[in-house]
Amino acid sequence: MTAWVRIGTVLGAALLASGCVQIQGHRGYLADEILLQSVQPGVDDRQSVERTLGRPSFVSQFGEPVWYYVSSTTMQAPTLRPKIVDQTVLAVHFDAADNVVNVERSGMELVARIDPESDKTPTLGRNRSFFQDLFGNIGQVGAGAPAGGGGGG
Repeated sequence: MTAWVRIGTVLGAALLASGCVQIQGHRGYLADEILLQSVQPGVDDRQSVERTLGRPSFVSQFGEPVWYYVSSTTMQAPTLRPKIVDQTVLAVHFDAADNVVNVERSGMELVARIDPESDKTPTLGRNRSFFQDLFGNIGQVGAGAPAGGGGGG
């Protein structure tokens, strides 16, 4: 009987320990360092960049044409939200003739962490309780409608 208790204890401890493992994930562009370094200003154009790196994560909508390749690595503990632990943004700038002018790279130094104050958005109007919302319209239905229906002909 003690052997079964030991086996159960070992299995229980293994299950508890497996719940503490963090899960690594990846979001966005799968960056290959050799390919990223192969894009050169003055040598490549828009077509060669697309052949080398593929379609960008997004493209600038205003100003000079810029292609952005965004790659993020996340870690997630069970039952928690994933947190970004590493991020790389490659910005490829083009001129009017579609030639690469500049290649910029940034990482976690530009990531802004935003912590909202609460889970409620302030709005204008009255603060009503659940029961005021639920029973507030009793007797109000049809109060503003004219007698006789109001259908014009």
